Amino acid sequence: MSLAPGIDPSLVTGAWREGDPTGARKFADLGDIELDSGRTLPGVRLAYETWGAYDGSNAVLILHALTGDSHVHGPAGPGHPTPGWWDALVGPGLAIDTDRLFVVAANILGGCQGSTGPASLDADGLPWGGSFPALTVRDQVRAEAALADHLGVPRWHGVIGGSAGGMRALEWAIEHPARVDRLFLLATSAAASAEQIALSRTQVAAIETDPAWFDGDYYDGPQGPLSGLDLARRIAHIAYRSEGELAERFGRTVQADGRWAVDSYLQHHGAKLVQRFDANSYVVLTSAMDSHDVGRDRGGLEAALGRITARTVVAGIDSDRLYPLHQQQQLADLIPGADGLDVVASPYGHDGFLIEADQVGELARHLLT
Repeated sequence: MSLAPGIDPSLVTGAWREGDPTGARKFADLGDIELDSGRTLPGVRLAYETWGAYDGSNAVLILHALTGDSHVHGPAGPGHPTPGWWDALVGPGLAIDTDRLFVVAANILGGCQGSTGPASLDADGLPWGGSFPALTVRDQVRAEAALADHLGVPRWHGVIGGSAGGMRALEWAIEHPARVDRLFLLATSAAASAEQIALSRTQVAAIETDPAWFDGDYYDGPQGPLSGLDLARRIAHIAYRSEGELAERFGRTVQADGRWAVDSYLQHHGAKLVQRFDANSYVVLTSAMDSHDVGRDRGGLEAALGRITARTVVAGIDSDRLYPLHQQQQLADLIPGADGLDVVASPYGHDGFLIEADQVGELARHLLT
């Protein structure tokens, strides 16, 4: 493997040593992380996966959304019951080409797919549970920056994120402008809106009013707040899709069992999440999204976004009612390196950033080439 000029070979370690498997989940122990709250989170670990080979200048960081994980590409397997969540975009010869790029995806700090989160053990050897500290998006990026240091990536060729991942991508480009060459922001915003916070607080309330919640200390119980998590996901999923799609797919159809077809659909998605996600992580991550405001302590949104030096693509979904287009328009107007707003046409609402592989892929390919 040849390195780009000026890259210290001693930095090329761990994830991209020749012969190391790509797509296998790995773990980085990053030490203590100082949080915005003033607390210290000790012994932070992030789970991550990589694809492709690093040449010193081709690393791309993909940041997942709320309930995503590090498994962006590849088949289902140990630790991953489903194929990669962006399999149509990431892989050999695809828009995010792993034959040419070194792709890194980490599970978010506070998550439940291998990274330090509420289900992790504290210093006493017990699950953190309800005592897990509150996180901000900036805290999560602080952990991801430590991962980049651990992997020896001084500068990302590209940082890509949609929804909650777009929040972290923004923080990367603002807090570490010298480390981000190109930036792809999808269906995200500069700050959480009142409506977004209202929706997330209602989801958190659904979990916290479940009788099995026990203030987050439910790990020694029979099941935890599964009903609350199920309901939270149903609420979220309504906002993830568009009114038009729900009308076209389900209308006023009643199934043979007497249930509304749209209700059965929401129940299905709630049940799926309950099988793979932790309620405490849902609360912690949702609350971190509520904290999102790039202008906080930076002189406001315009001053903060003006710090971005990366060549930037901003894209929104025309039917997105959770992150409406005016939020992406604000980003496109205020980020110096953005060249207008790209609109992805989709009937699928917010989830269009995951579904519209052709349109999103073309934007990513153009940016990363």
